[in-house]
Amino acid sequence: MSFEATPSRVQVSLLETSAEREWDDFVRAAPEGTFFHLAGWKRVVEKTFGHRTFYLAARRGNAIVGVLPLTQVKSFLFGNSLISNAFCVHGGILAADDECGDALRAQAIAIAEREKVDCVELRSMNTSHTGWVAKENLYATFKRPLMADPEANMKAIPRKQRAMVRKGIANGLTSECDDNIARLHHVYAHSVRNLGTPVFPQAYFQSLKDEFGEACDVVTVLHRSRAVASVMNFYFRDQVLPYYGGGRTEARDLAANDFMYWEVVRRASERGFRQFDFGRSKVGTGSYHFKRNWGFEPTPLTYEFRLIKGAKIPDLNPLNPKFRTFVSLWRRLPLALTKLVGPHIVRGIG
Repeated sequence: MSFEATPSRVQVSLLETSAEREWDDFVRAAPEGTFFHLAGWKRVVEKTFGHRTFYLAARRGNAIVGVLPLTQVKSFLFGNSLISNAFCVHGGILAADDECGDALRAQAIAIAEREKVDCVELRSMNTSHTGWVAKENLYATFKRPLMADPEANMKAIPRKQRAMVRKGIANGLTSECDDNIARLHHVYAHSVRNLGTPVFPQAYFQSLKDEFGEACDVVTVLHRSRAVASVMNFYFRDQVLPYYGGGRTEARDLAANDFMYWEVVRRASERGFRQFDFGRSKVGTGSYHFKRNWGFEPTPLTYEFRLIKGAKIPDLNPLNPKFRTFVSLWRRLPLALTKLVGPHIVRGIG
């Protein structure tokens, strides 16, 4: 299925399976390309959550010159949105030039109107387009170079946080790097329940590992053979991105979270990765301050929205006052119940 971007020379079409490698080659070569633009997310989201996807490829002649991965997240509770990219911190349009970008943007709007969604959300840094509105001062992202020398990476951590890493070492913590998804999910479920947010299904984490293979692994911290913290990491070009991570209640006293991220740094730098992407955090939250304490300077993220037929910008984050009661109740639920109910809720948030 294709859509003419008249009167442009650019043609926009839905991604076909046979073109996925070409799509990924374009993403890896694009300066603003991210792990979250890769075609594999299409299969992961469709398989795990059953959402419809519209992965748009712009071509000039036979060559891909732009991409836009879109996922339709439709929920009775949270509305109907077209997101690039859902369940991801980044996304949006990657294009060789403005003509390609305009063609992709126009087609996204056309699909949104046809599917009667509330809005199109682009999770990119490009936010200066007429007819689009921005959500500012909500998220920030954190990145820093990695060095080849482990001692130099240790010294780059501010003194107080470095002391926490050394405390974790003194507590006898060890780490394992593997693909133990069940262990990761159990620890992660504990963490997000305590934060008052729904947990993803274990099948989602398994799909990510199955899809991305060596570009995805799990680092787990053990205390006396018991898993106390765990994180799933993504690898893209020269970057490592710890993405889904958390710790059990005792992790704080053991300094397990600090030790865990140090182990991600240490292992990634030894493998030749040269940038640590600490991901996004909501401004003012505990995770935001934790990353700043590690010496990372925040870079504001500004997502842009095209509102369809008078819709409002979605506000689905836990800091929204209307979710305060839900968050408080969720923290008190039994873990087994949150594992059962959570996946049905979180699939509609995106």
